[in-house]
Amino acid sequence: MRVADVVAVLETIAPPSLAAEWDNVGLLIGDATARIRKLMLCIDLTDAVLDEAIAARADMVMAYHPVIFKPLPRLTAAAAPIAYRAARAGLAVYSMHTAIDAAPGGFNDVLAGILGLTAIRPIEQTVRKGQCKIVTFAPASDLSRVAEAAFGAGAGRIGNYFDCAFFAHGIGLFCGGEGTRPAIGQAMRHEATEEMRLEVFAPRRCAGEVASAIRAAHSYEEPVVEIYALEDIPGGCGLGRVGRLPRPASVAALVARIKKATGLRQLWISPATDASKPSPVKIAACAAGACGSLFRGALSAGATFLLTGELRHHEALEAARSGMTVVCLGHSNSERIALPDLQSRIRSLLPRLPVTVSRSDRDPLRIV
Repeated sequence: MRVADVVAVLETIAPPSLAAEWDNVGLLIGDATARIRKLMLCIDLTDAVLDEAIAARADMVMAYHPVIFKPLPRLTAAAAPIAYRAARAGLAVYSMHTAIDAAPGGFNDVLAGILGLTAIRPIEQTVRKGQCKIVTFAPASDLSRVAEAAFGAGAGRIGNYFDCAFFAHGIGLFCGGEGTRPAIGQAMRHEATEEMRLEVFAPRRCAGEVASAIRAAHSYEEPVVEIYALEDIPGGCGLGRVGRLPRPASVAALVARIKKATGLRQLWISPATDASKPSPVKIAACAAGACGSLFRGALSAGATFLLTGELRHHEALEAARSGMTVVCLGHSNSERIALPDLQSRIRSLLPRLPVTVSRSDRDPLRIV
């Protein structure tokens, strides 16, 4: 098995197209063709986790937080110590980050399961902007050749389907100027001919290559190639989750449920201003990581309780005034709780690959 095989599975679980535009997900360090015998999962690739991975002879680490987040001007032991050590050790490092936050069955759905939510939906729906639609017009005799060229350049993929296209019939009108050599008709004479409209989807990063391939395969001297930027809202994908509790519960009961599920003895809580006369919670929300600001979207969806990783001071004041109780696990604690679920999912898809969860990985903050 090679690193690329593991990457394919990770991207099936959490497609990189679901990640936030500012994020840096995917294979960040390593050789996709290298062999892999063991995969380790963690939230933060620290020195301790790196030592553990090397000692355990892991060939690859899925570090949820990107070990390379901003562009590195240099890869040295001083400028990027963790990335440098991982590269020297021959360790492949992959990050899932906001892609698995947004994906169905991802980290936010694990938190929703802790609360026992039903009728779950994202607080903020993911809007993907990485796709475009490419349109051209060609005579029927060119259609197969032009379509194959577009597919070969990266167009025509929709999920797990490939070579996807749409064709429509119409009439094209044109008149070639002096010096032109039209494939149909003659220069300086109006021509009307039957044409097929070809539409394909493609990643925006491939648009130039697809357009060039279409032009090269086309019989027309000046083929029309139109490119339209698209936005896609995939169902069930987005930041945070909001849903209904099977039966109304008190804040105290929810806190006890969270402590039992996470094994944490202490939590941060920002109670609603009217907590002295609390009403049972009927609709609750959750959002892993630094997503306290999502309380506004949760509130709009009818929630009065939010489970998250961390909350800023002024957001806590605003949430309390709005009648929202917020419970914080600590940033990475709200994410680490989902690693065993991810481990199980990877094992089911790659049963021959040993997959472990790091024991050295822990939240950097402590309550004393």
